[in-house]
Amino acid sequence: MSKSNTCCFTGHRILAKDFSTNCLKRGIEYLIGKGVDTFVAGGALGFDTQAALAVIELKKKHPQIKLHIYAPCKNQDRLWRLEDKLKYKSILDKADFVDMPDYDYWDGCMQARNRKMVDASSYCIAYLDGRNSGTKSTVTYAKSRGLEVFNIYGKE
Repeated sequence: MSKSNTCCFTGHRILAKDFSTNCLKRGIEYLIGKGVDTFVAGGALGFDTQAALAVIELKKKHPQIKLHIYAPCKNQDRLWRLEDKLKYKSILDKADFVDMPDYDYWDGCMQARNRKMVDASSYCIAYLDGRNSGTKSTVTYAKSRGLEVFNIYGKE
């Protein structure tokens, strides 16, 4: 995996009612056109799940792209609904690479995972509505590390 050809995703767990994957897919395809071939998602509910599913779908059209999942801990899904657990398992099964730590959840593991994804990337597609959150912290960190950040919140 080359950092210059890698894009990470960061976004909120709760998506706006009018969220559509169209803009997300256009952003991914734009970056594919720039030579990006590796996409890194954190495996969380909400935007991470939508981003991973979009990459999986776009692999049919662009078989050269890869999906990497950087999980924050081994039991991230312990409190999720069954439907979400099954979707997560399916994403892990379809990913090209899964970084699954051998530790349980700890306060700060999400932030550590986010920094690891940013540090491995040159681009970031974000779904940030502007409020103070882990997503905002990740976008701020990404910009401080020189990543080109595309915020698709509110775009169609």
